Amino acid sequence: MPDPITQQTPIYRAFLSYSHRDKAWAGWLHKALETYRVPSRLVGKQTAHGAIPRRLNPVFRDRDELSSAPELGARINQALSQSENLIVICSPASAASRWVNEEVLAYKRMGRGDRIFCLIVDGEPSASDISGREAEECFCPALRFATDAEGRPIAKRAEPIAADARPGKDGKPNAKLKLIAGMLDVGFDALKQREQRRQMRRMAAVTAIAVVVMAVTIVLAIAALVSRHRAVIAQHEAVTAKQAAERRQKQAEGLVNFMLGDLNDKLAQVDRLDIMQAVDDKALAYFESLPVADATDASLEMRVTALEKIGSVRMDQGKTQAALRAYQDASKLAAELVRRAPDNSSRQAAYGNSLKWVGQAHLYQGDMPRALQDFRAATAALQKAATAKPDDSELAFELAAAYHDSGYVLDHRGDFDDAGIQYEAALNIYTRWRARQPKQARWQLYLGNQYDSLGKLALEQGRLDLAITDYRADQRIKASLAAGSPSDHHAQTYLLISDAILGRTLGWCGDLDNALRFTTAAVDSAKALTVFDPTDSGWQDYYGLYSQQLGGLQRQAGRLGDAATADADAVRVLSELSAKDPTSTDWPPDLAQAQLEAARLQLARTDIEGADKAAAAAAAIVAKLRTKMPDDRGLILLGAQADILLGTIAARRRDSAAAQREWAQARNLLQPTLRAGDDPNFLAAYAEALLSLGQTQAAQPAIAKLNAMGFRTPDFVALLASHHIGYPANAAFQQRLAQIMQSDIAEGRRPSNAPRHAGEAH
Repeated sequence: MPDPITQQTPIYRAFLSYSHRDKAWAGWLHKALETYRVPSRLVGKQTAHGAIPRRLNPVFRDRDELSSAPELGARINQALSQSENLIVICSPASAASRWVNEEVLAYKRMGRGDRIFCLIVDGEPSASDISGREAEECFCPALRFATDAEGRPIAKRAEPIAADARPGKDGKPNAKLKLIAGMLDVGFDALKQREQRRQMRRMAAVTAIAVVVMAVTIVLAIAALVSRHRAVIAQHEAVTAKQAAERRQKQAEGLVNFMLGDLNDKLAQVDRLDIMQAVDDKALAYFESLPVADATDASLEMRVTALEKIGSVRMDQGKTQAALRAYQDASKLAAELVRRAPDNSSRQAAYGNSLKWVGQAHLYQGDMPRALQDFRAATAALQKAATAKPDDSELAFELAAAYHDSGYVLDHRGDFDDAGIQYEAALNIYTRWRARQPKQARWQLYLGNQYDSLGKLALEQGRLDLAITDYRADQRIKASLAAGSPSDHHAQTYLLISDAILGRTLGWCGDLDNALRFTTAAVDSAKALTVFDPTDSGWQDYYGLYSQQLGGLQRQAGRLGDAATADADAVRVLSELSAKDPTSTDWPPDLAQAQLEAARLQLARTDIEGADKAAAAAAAIVAKLRTKMPDDRGLILLGAQADILLGTIAARRRDSAAAQREWAQARNLLQPTLRAGDDPNFLAAYAEALLSLGQTQAAQPAIAKLNAMGFRTPDFVALLASHHIGYPANAAFQQRLAQIMQSDIAEGRRPSNAPRHAGEAH
């Protein structure tokens, strides 16, 4: 029978029962319930559990007594008895919690089992009934089983009333409404419809505010211009008119700041991008109407900030040309501020940063010459400012970023020596400031990123040992940051990228075991992140790109079935991404790479038609991209690899003329790129093209270079074997590789005799 304590008058609308590990969910739900306003049409309505209240507060969630108590404390029992409902936050952690189970049992013993509601946040209901998945169970025993008249669990199964907040299920908004509908004893559909109407009214109100603010801004702007004009005409009223105009201008610019700040944030929350764009357009029109020469310094600084905000919004919308215009306008105003005070280091820094934004927009458009010009100008301005303020960490950070951006462009243009100089300048800044501020994670993060850039540079110069040293240093830093912040998705993302890059490079050295280990970890992490947020295109891209990489390693290891699964995932995910934005140049190269790997697998399975279809699709993507970026080395390599594969497919069909044509095209495409560095991927593709054409002697220098640097993929070894060419393992390199992977090199310190640049002796 129910405990006598149940006769107490309810004080709380609900009691939250949860594990300490789900504290964040409890905080969110507590706030969501206590701030929820019940629709006015429902307030006072009689239900089986009484009249519907106006608010759902207070909600009890204090668990301080449970840390050392052997049983539920008197305060907890009293709070349970005074709560109209019990809400259990369900996860594997709460399913294993003794206190959650005791609270559910206590509430059932009070005769209130029908007022228990569940919020699933992790795990799986009834997973304890599935062999091998018991750890995923999210319901505690007291929820899974009914109780007898004395409140003791019995073997009969119970069916908890649950809302599911997991991605792909109800989601947080609907799960919250389901819980509230249960607490109020009303239908979920009716409550959701009322909530949607309330949201529409809120959107209408925000929209109305936006329109009013724009109208007032326009009126004030016009008034400011009229006042200025009258000041010129009526000279005797010049002082008064100018003061009035400046006052109105300040009012207008204050409203513009509001429009670009708080109002834009509110519009973003209700997904009104159309009104955001209208607001930004009005702000731009206002700024363009004001003469720069008459503006005060404070006014110009305000405009620079506003224009950069507008540029960022346009970039987020994918409108790069509009973003570029806004950034360029901001840069011109920042230059005017420097002209007015040439020795002001803060203005020099602001000007340098504005140039970086212009460079980023040019880079996104594929205009590398202009991007490099912008980044070099930004570096000069920031260097001047940093010299005047050597203890300014933010300025040092921006300068390092400018060095890196210049190096990135030079790297992609094949100017490896100059790129190395820029990268090492950034590395020196990050190293110095990491020593000065060891507790700031960002210096560690960007130090790792710079090792990654240097690793890529070493790779392009044919220094696989140095590349792996740098990649390993980056991976260690990212692993340490991720371990220190296991719930930080950014840290997990940085680690999976480092894992994938290290795994890829180890695969080129023939170390398939470690290559598969790191690549599998990267794919698993990327997949988990896409499950957490299926709308994040960045995580989807990583999942697709690294699944392709995993498929290639599995194919070379002879695991064709696993490779087929990985390839299919890669092509599917990257195709969906490319379809979302046909103008993007980010995802199509990754899709082409995935299609080429799928074609290699089809060839391994003797599916000539399937291989031809996949390789032709990849070649078409690359050809389209190269019309816009003909000098991009990555696209040149992809195009050559597609030609080689199409030639091999033609040869399998006994079409020797087509095969020779494709292989010759690949050779001719690669030849100019070999003058810049010794990237093993370019050398291997070039050697394959020459061998396919029967030019064995011409291929020997490339083969010798690859052997000297330690390049040894199973694909390349098999290619040479098919042409009866010996390719002994490079014992010295293998020993060095083992040392790198087994040692505790803190930050990839290179041996003292290891040069960084191609111009130095090996």
